[in-house]
Amino acid sequence: MDALRLHGVKHIFGYPGGAILPIYDELHKAEARGWLKHILVRHEQGGTHAADAYARATGQVGVCFGTSGPGATNLVTGIATAHMDSVPMVVISGQVPRASIGTDAFQETDIFGITLPIVKHSWVVRDPRDIGRIVAEAFLIAASGRPGPVLIDVPKDVGLEEFDYLPVAPGSSVPKGFRLPTPPAAEAIQAALELIRQARRPLLYVGGGAISSGAHEAILQLAERFQLPVTTTLMGKGAFDEKLPLALGMLGMHGTAYANFAVTDCDLLIATGARFDDRVTGRLDGFAPRAQVIHIDIDAAEVGKTRVPEVPVVGDVKQAVEALLAASSGDSPEGRTEAWLERIASWKHHYPLVVPAAEGEIAPQEVVVALRELAPDAFYTTDVGQHQMWAAQFLHNGPRRWISSAGLGTMGFGLPAAMGVQTAFPAEQVICVAGDASILMNIQELGTLAQYGLPVKVVVINNGWQGMVRQWQESFYGERYSASEMTSGMPDFERLAESFGVRGVLISDRASLHQQLRDALDHPGPAFIDVKVRRNENCYPMVPPGASNAQMVGLPSHPELAIDTTRTCGHCGTNTASSHLFCPNCGAKL
Repeated sequence: MDALRLHGVKHIFGYPGGAILPIYDELHKAEARGWLKHILVRHEQGGTHAADAYARATGQVGVCFGTSGPGATNLVTGIATAHMDSVPMVVISGQVPRASIGTDAFQETDIFGITLPIVKHSWVVRDPRDIGRIVAEAFLIAASGRPGPVLIDVPKDVGLEEFDYLPVAPGSSVPKGFRLPTPPAAEAIQAALELIRQARRPLLYVGGGAISSGAHEAILQLAERFQLPVTTTLMGKGAFDEKLPLALGMLGMHGTAYANFAVTDCDLLIATGARFDDRVTGRLDGFAPRAQVIHIDIDAAEVGKTRVPEVPVVGDVKQAVEALLAASSGDSPEGRTEAWLERIASWKHHYPLVVPAAEGEIAPQEVVVALRELAPDAFYTTDVGQHQMWAAQFLHNGPRRWISSAGLGTMGFGLPAAMGVQTAFPAEQVICVAGDASILMNIQELGTLAQYGLPVKVVVINNGWQGMVRQWQESFYGERYSASEMTSGMPDFERLAESFGVRGVLISDRASLHQQLRDALDHPGPAFIDVKVRRNENCYPMVPPGASNAQMVGLPSHPELAIDTTRTCGHCGTNTASSHLFCPNCGAKL
């Protein structure tokens, strides 16, 4: 507990059990001393998601506790979620006594082995004298380079053993083989700058690494200096102000049409802290087929993994972008991108994100737009599904104020995530946007909100389906709705929330949507708002599986704006498909 205190830990999310009781006994004393505060979750998975979101919102390392056996395995989904989204987290699990390890003792699982593929590093504490060093190394590894989760497994008898404790200061213990990332190479920065200066149709493609490194101000300066349009991934939301003219919003499967058209037609793609995820790229050979690529990433393993860049820049995103700014001091766009920005403006005009007409049942997009108007500066967490994509499309978030499970797509993430954010920022407004199916996966955490008086507002966009599953079954499985309909067995959410001691609100009438939302958001305590919406509304635009980003469905037809489907080789004059990178006749690069 003292080692955690030394590393600035203010909050721990956890659930006790037999093997971790020695640690919880000391936790009781640490809380009495005012060192930190423990938040008792209702399920270990909720603890991991809360610690994860705490880290995403603050930029600090999140911490959670769980006991051995089923307690430890309940942590796995949250560890995997943090691993996929590169979130710094220290997970401390109890374990059976050292002599019992490997004997199939009561509540024993090899959590060290189970989690090896989804942590940056892990330890089983065999000697209590190592605890100070291990905690220091854990925080160093979790937060440095590309962030991620680490695991410390503590056998019960280690927790009970008396020893001479020596405090270890943060950063003073460096494990063998550990290397901090090196600054971006000056030659790579210069090569990247030359491509930017030459480009006529450049595009900044910004991912979660820009959030982790705090690069949003530098990215804004770079975009404005060279008049670069900017698109973000789901993880990158908040790295660039989406209300600015250069903003294109999110790209990918449910990205904006203009972002997807831009990435298909750009001649230079500047990837900053992004990893070319399949939900972003669509069919890979159709992703930025005309573009040279600059890839800036702190993790060398990501550079060239999916798309080989012309200029790789390995290093921290903020350092790299600031180096580009320093090297380009005095540069101006000189009108190079004017025609490109005009074309993008035309796409924005003809292919905007659409809110359905205000008739019949409430449309889910109306709910998200209402939240954007009523709570523009809130922290938003989401669950996973259609509601997540609508929120990503229509909300405008500041840095670290968009908290969503992207890589793993973890249903049940949103409510405990909001709990973690609210714990970190008790005076801020925190809103969880959820679906009626995903909210049920961790709805027990309403008890945690009630116990600690966390004023989280949960807004459920309730269409009675596993919405994204239903949309795929409609579109690609002949409308065979197998196991996706949720109305049978659906609880009365308003009464269920009230049973936890949380205010419940039901909204089903458009005329009262704004007023009821406003009243619920103004409620001083936690509130659960169940909004009944159209059952069969689909989330568009959508890039179908196997299609390129320019082949979206759900768009109005404007053939006069269509991207050219053929390209002419400048070397031999042969016409070929626009997705080709090389001429099939002479082999020249197109």
